[in-house]
Amino acid sequence: MNNILSCLEGVKTVMIAGHTRPDGDCVGACMGLWHYIRDNYPYIQADVRLEPVPDSYKVIKGVEQIISDYEDDRTYDLFIALDASDKERLAGAKKYFDTAEHTICIDHHISNPGFADENLVLPNASSTCEVLTGLMDIDGISYDAAVALYIGIICDTGVFKYSCTSHRTMDMAGCLMEKGIPYSDLIDDTFYRKSFKQNKILGFALDKCSLVLDGRMIMCILERKELDQFEAGHGDLEGVIDQLRLTKGIEVALLASAADGETSKYKFSMRSNHYADVAAVAAEFGGGGHIRAAGFSAAGDIKEIYGRVEKLIKEQLDTCTME
Repeated sequence: MNNILSCLEGVKTVMIAGHTRPDGDCVGACMGLWHYIRDNYPYIQADVRLEPVPDSYKVIKGVEQIISDYEDDRTYDLFIALDASDKERLAGAKKYFDTAEHTICIDHHISNPGFADENLVLPNASSTCEVLTGLMDIDGISYDAAVALYIGIICDTGVFKYSCTSHRTMDMAGCLMEKGIPYSDLIDDTFYRKSFKQNKILGFALDKCSLVLDGRMIMCILERKELDQFEAGHGDLEGVIDQLRLTKGIEVALLASAADGETSKYKFSMRSNHYADVAAVAAEFGGGGHIRAAGFSAAGDIKEIYGRVEKLIKEQLDTCTME
């Protein structure tokens, strides 16, 4: 594999950034690369810029040094975009991408058009953290970098349960485990352990959800007033969509939730088990992701938006054979 990280040679300043509303793979990739640069290229000044990180990922050492504002006009020698399927997904960090002397993108989203000067997009990889681990000198991966990268892999594979998990995924995870990381604790802390608030919201969502399309899809819409009664934000919904997906007999799970601070803008998360291409549905609304896990944001009448989504999913399900 051509090692795109050779771009680090000779540069003095690097900015690392990922997509808006960073998830485990995004945070893990950014922090894993940050540690790798600090450990192996000590002469490089590396900054990570991300929107605020969910509490479940704060087990990663160094997250307190992430810069979450974009007020300055600093210019970097190199901008590395991680886990971002297009430039717009970089949100506030986009201006630093535009002014950097050189840009690279490392990603695994099939919808990524290759928007940087140099691009490495591997759609068959489970996660950007899997791609990064394969690019790095294994001997140069520290304990702290391994923790970050492992978290990214387990988050995007659902702890190795999703169909994106491959032989190579397990090989890369195994290399990271050999660094002595507490892999069982990391799985519990970042994927399974929930706050009391999160458990309350999960219970509410499970009580409210409905089966549609002859039992082939499960859906739940959480309005702003419902989230407010739990004082909940988007980060508190971690795990809800994955629990819905586990419902026996369904093919597609859908969760729509009012965006933080919004009443008429919604974030849609979709998962499928075997047949449906939810990334194709998300693309119709300007979103993206993977065949079995995708999402998008949309503003407007929720009934009208949901109706369009359900119609697209129905068209897919009607053409496949359910077991």
